[in-house]
Amino acid sequence: MKLIECPCGSGETIQACCGKWIAGKKGAPTAEALMRSRYTAYVLEDVDYLVETTLPASRTRDLAESIRDWMSQVEWQKLHVLKVEAGGRSDTEGTIEFIAEFIGPEGTDRHHECSLFKKVRGVWFYAAALQ
Repeated sequence: MKLIECPCGSGETIQACCGKWIAGKKGAPTAEALMRSRYTAYVLEDVDYLVETTLPASRTRDLAESIRDWMSQVEWQKLHVLKVEAGGRSDTEGTIEFIAEFIGPEGTDRHHECSLFKKVRGVWFYAAALQ
């Protein structure tokens, strides 16, 4: 198996980092780990993982289609985690502010978001964009 650096920017191999969460071997232990794995899933175009890790109450009927449409328009370049508030192993909520650089139809761009994550029955989910 070829060792590839994880797209999330951790410096680890994808197998030692986000790959284990995306493969479904176990859930991400923190909100930040989930957010990084979701970024990696966007890079890898793993729509199923992105849908499964979205809070069920936040899933829209067209979520998978919307994700696929977004993926077809961008090439992800780099993730910058700016701020992490809570979201640790013993928390039930956390927020993460990040910037994801990409190349889209208009050229180089960036997605800046503060995301809310919630833990339900021991499993972390992406809940919503707060800004």
